[in-house]
Amino acid sequence: MSLISKKIVPRDILKGIVEEKKKEGKKIVFTNGCFDILHRGHVECLEFARNLGDILIIGVNSDESVRRLKGPQRPINTLQDRMYVLAALYMTDYVTDFHEDTPYNLIKELQPHILVKAGDYTPETVVGRDIVESYGGKVVIAPYINGYSTTDILKKAKKEV
Repeated sequence: MSLISKKIVPRDILKGIVEEKKKEGKKIVFTNGCFDILHRGHVECLEFARNLGDILIIGVNSDESVRRLKGPQRPINTLQDRMYVLAALYMTDYVTDFHEDTPYNLIKELQPHILVKAGDYTPETVVGRDIVESYGGKVVIAPYINGYSTTDILKKAKKEV
């Protein structure tokens, strides 16, 4: 198993890992998304998130979830491919998937210290905010990087074809 593959962990196993890391005094940061076509905006958000704590966990929407949220033509990349690319990034500690449309249950299970979302969100619109704040955790909004979105990349690619 490669070093990259070792970062991809089923959520039931990840829960135990997170509990151990918390006992070691590590600050757990969580973020999530579809990450269908990884771009600079994603990477800057992930780097921002990683700098807020000791362990960065990324929750990734399943293929079925992406289809429900983005339409029948998505995702472009499979769940396994999306998780592998995210796991290859230096700032990533663990990647897991979720099949629901939101990471609410995953956040409830992992109980991260910090929940991060990209700058196109407001704290009030972040799923799981109520959970994280209920035990003293916090929600942080990463700076938004204009001009970077998967939807815009796909529109540009269609024009060039």
